Amino acid sequence: MARQQAAEEPAGESGEEPAGEPGEEPAEKSGEQLAEEPAGMDLVHLLREVTLRLDLAGARFAGRNGLHPTDLRALISLLDAARAGDESTPGRLGDRLGLNSAGTTALIDRLERLGLVRRVRDTRDRRRVLLEVDDRALALGQSFFGPLIDRTLALLATFEAGEQAAVRRFLSGVRDAVREEGA
Repeated sequence: MARQQAAEEPAGESGEEPAGEPGEEPAEKSGEQLAEEPAGMDLVHLLREVTLRLDLAGARFAGRNGLHPTDLRALISLLDAARAGDESTPGRLGDRLGLNSAGTTALIDRLERLGLVRRVRDTRDRRRVLLEVDDRALALGQSFFGPLIDRTLALLATFEAGEQAAVRRFLSGVRDAVREEGA
């Protein structure tokens, strides 16, 4: 930023021309030098930008479909649990989203009214309630996120197996670090 500010300051305001050859940026002033970033920070910044853009896409999807951003996070959480073969209960969903019991109930009621989620009785323990994502929610998500998923998979297909393994290891490590930080 200091470099950018120095470059944007008009020449001659102090009555002196900047030192150096024409076209060269003026030398940094003492104390304004940019600190060197640690190696890999460019990837951290890129990951942050991807996260931001995905969050904005999710907000657009939620807005277009009358959902709250927490509704979308709940649907994603339920889909991820189903893909992993884990049963979803209201308590587990609330834990994953950091919601209390009343907030979780209101969330599930909202998704149920929209026809996106249903409560079903556990066949092994009729006292237990399980949550299932309706096919309508899957179709809705696919209509919006499908093209992005297809482009992402096409890009990933251009990576060799070792490169894909490195990307997987990196993303898994970031996910684990976020979990450990409690974020």
